Amino acid sequence: MIHHISIAAHNPLHVSQVLAEVLQGTSISFPGYPGSYVALALDSQGSMIEVHPFGTALFPGTEANEASHLRANTAASHYCANHTAISVPVSADQIQVIATREGWRMVQCHRGNYFDVIEFWLENQLLIELLPPELATQYLTFMEPRSLQATVAAVALSS
Repeated sequence: MIHHISIAAHNPLHVSQVLAEVLQGTSISFPGYPGSYVALALDSQGSMIEVHPFGTALFPGTEANEASHLRANTAASHYCANHTAISVPVSADQIQVIATREGWRMVQCHRGNYFDVIEFWLENQLLIELLPPELATQYLTFMEPRSLQATVAAVALSS
């Protein structure tokens, strides 16, 4: 289970507020780093998304027991391979309304013959896959261990 993720955005407050809307939660300032915010789902899993200013990155501590720390990364790219899939309590239609209002790309995509996701591009640069209830059911059905094992076996046979 993933409890929280961290992302970077050009407008962290606004992105956090939009994510809080999609999560049906709330947005608050992040106490550990100026200009950062957190979208809280207010669910029983403690789900949250940290939103830091674009160009902020996590760096490992330099001492053996030193924790990671946030600092500026001058080599930050607008695009990356990182993305996440998140089950959300809102409908695909509600996501479309939000995407249209924000001017952000949103498209429902097929992931093979297995399940669909909604690609929701924060600030048109960072992908998150949203799974409203009907798509979350598809995803969870596919990811159920027996179903997933059957798919893995079929892929292995075709290789």
